[in-house]
Amino acid sequence: MKQKHRPFCCSVKGQVKMLRLALTVTSMTFFIISQAPEPYIVITGFEVTITFFFIILYMLRLDRLINCIFWPLLDIINSLVTAVFMIIVSVLALIPETTTFTVLGGVFGLLAVVCCIADGALIYRKLLFNPSGPYQKKAVHDEI
Repeated sequence: MKQKHRPFCCSVKGQVKMLRLALTVTSMTFFIISQAPEPYIVITGFEVTITFFFIILYMLRLDRLINCIFWPLLDIINSLVTAVFMIIVSVLALIPETTTFTVLGGVFGLLAVVCCIADGALIYRKLLFNPSGPYQKKAVHDEI
């Protein structure tokens, strides 16, 4: 099967993004169960919402329909910002003497950070080495 015709959920990028969503949801669930401080729950919930938005965007191919926004750059920025916020929340959850569920939420948050970095690296690599679709670079003489 050709790369451009493969559904998003079967691609490596899709699998990493869905794993990232699952880890963030798990982290948020542990924070809710342990009644962790509210910023932990709010930040992980916000990240779940944004990741879910990107998954829906790519599954419905809206990134190709709405081409006035450079989606890969927005996705890379999201991955980096998510990694920073989740590192802060996870480390803060692991530092004090807390419940087991809060520690588990922090551990799953750190695993989500690894997936965020992998997700950003996959998108960056695709842009750098193999641009395709609406992000393909065109030569100046092709426009004439």
